[in-house]
Amino acid sequence: MNRIRIELITEATKDCLQLPNETFYLFGELVVTKPNDTWEYQEKYFDEIKEKIFPEENYSFAKIDQDGFAIVAFDHDICVGLAVFEIEWNKYCYLSDLKVNQKYRRSGISKDMLDLAMTISKEKNCKGLSTIAQSYNLAANKFYLKYGFEIGGLNNKSYHFTSERGNSDIYYYLDFE
Repeated sequence: MNRIRIELITEATKDCLQLPNETFYLFGELVVTKPNDTWEYQEKYFDEIKEKIFPEENYSFAKIDQDGFAIVAFDHDICVGLAVFEIEWNKYCYLSDLKVNQKYRRSGISKDMLDLAMTISKEKNCKGLSTIAQSYNLAANKFYLKYGFEIGGLNNKSYHFTSERGNSDIYYYLDFE
């Protein structure tokens, strides 16, 4: 019996928006090119695996509820996953954050949260999902591709004036129609 429960965050469960970020491993990158009219990619593995953690967010339930929605995963009453979505002007529902507690990764929670997000997005008249992943986060890129997202763009200037200069963002889209 699956003990994981996936649901929309409400006023009663808004504390789950503070699910802390945890480290993840950087073991490779997705190298994206567009030699013709089609995006192509290959996986490049690093010689050395590194750990990374994103800075903490300070989500406001009122702001998320106004701009979109959030989905949470519970193991009994413990919050173990979070996905935050913004409804965009271009009819896409943008996945701005997706995180799962380390102990629960690779168990299907992210897929289940995206499945519910698709249903909610369609109810809100969105035409698809979109998101961005850093090229150096091969695990995230592989997940989005496996789920059915298509590469729609590459931004190699995102980090130009930061300590991560040289890194790129890959833009993903999943159309409902």
